[in-house]
Amino acid sequence: MQNLWAFLTKHFHWLLFLFLEAVSIVMLLSYNKYQSSVWISSANAFAARIYDWEAATEQYFTLRRANEELTQRNVYLERQVDKLRRQFADLTADTTAVQRQELEVLSQYQLIPAKVVGNSVNRPDNLITIDKGRADGVDADMGVACGNGLVGVVYLASNHYAVVIPVLNKHSRISCSIRGTNYFGYLKWEGGDPSEAYVEDIPRHAKFKKGDWIETSGYSSIFPHGVAVGQIEKVFNSRDGISYRLKIRLATDFACLRDVCVIKEKGMVERMRLKEAALDSLSKTH
Repeated sequence: MQNLWAFLTKHFHWLLFLFLEAVSIVMLLSYNKYQSSVWISSANAFAARIYDWEAATEQYFTLRRANEELTQRNVYLERQVDKLRRQFADLTADTTAVQRQELEVLSQYQLIPAKVVGNSVNRPDNLITIDKGRADGVDADMGVACGNGLVGVVYLASNHYAVVIPVLNKHSRISCSIRGTNYFGYLKWEGGDPSEAYVEDIPRHAKFKKGDWIETSGYSSIFPHGVAVGQIEKVFNSRDGISYRLKIRLATDFACLRDVCVIKEKGMVERMRLKEAALDSLSKTH
């Protein structure tokens, strides 16, 4: 206690100076709009730079995990493709048919790589911001995916950024099907766990089992067929008892999402215009 009192006595004038400086700064910023706006702008700029450094550091330390996941996914897909290629070759005696079909399918799409610069998973209306916009070919109503599977749909786009409505948004409705079948429903997230969602309106006569994969159906103009969504965990009856309701484990880990691709289909604009024209024509006839 004596040491503390001696320290305060010895440095009293410096402590008083710092206190008065703090009071003067607070009064300056509180009663002068210009100085206050300059301080807020500077503080926001500094905070933004800190967030950029934090995001860059976090991204660097999660690269190993992301690379491991992508490697495992690539190995799995390569095995699937090789198996299908051999089966197709055995049935048709044509070893180049699969490669020709792959090139034909891929030629219909353009993948635009982007980085996630804003994300949330704990809100009912989560949004994702990516660093690509109209200047890069990104526009509204384009699908977004990552190395593991489905992400969401572009909602708004500026010149250099775009906002995505992800699966983890209560307004998201994406057509999905059970892999290997023609049975389809729509994907819905009800909040809570960011790793789980539900597929509604699966017909009662559909045949499937727990562990089966859910993928995009291809029935919309946004996503091609076959983008992974998740695996079936539980099966429920719908509220009206007419169909099944599937609880699925999402393939995409939204909590550590960094790299995505915007799917730009060459025929999408034409189909959207045709659909709008048809709806406009129907509205005029009623």
